[in-house]
Amino acid sequence: MQQQGNPVKKGQFYLIHDHGLNLVLEDKTKRGLEVKETIIDERLGVQTDKGMIYDFDGIGHKVGIRWYFPKSKYELEHVIKIGEEIELRYKAIREMTCPDDE
Repeated sequence: MQQQGNPVKKGQFYLIHDHGLNLVLEDKTKRGLEVKETIIDERLGVQTDKGMIYDFDGIGHKVGIRWYFPKSKYELEHVIKIGEEIELRYKAIREMTCPDDE
């Protein structure tokens, strides 16, 4: 697992830490998931660690675990915005699946 740097910002479902030349955004729901590959994320254009989760039918899906944003190209505010998108997505899922668990 990636060694964490200094924590910068935390949400319920994400963590951003300072790791040298990068700001690392980590999806906290994927902690402990084994990294299967490190590639460039198609949507964000940054290096990402991906793991594999399996659905009810046993079909595997590659999912992002953490993203590495070079400090030379990205401001903290940009990374926080992406973290907040993760936060909103998981809160919406929780509301649909467990509406009484607020």
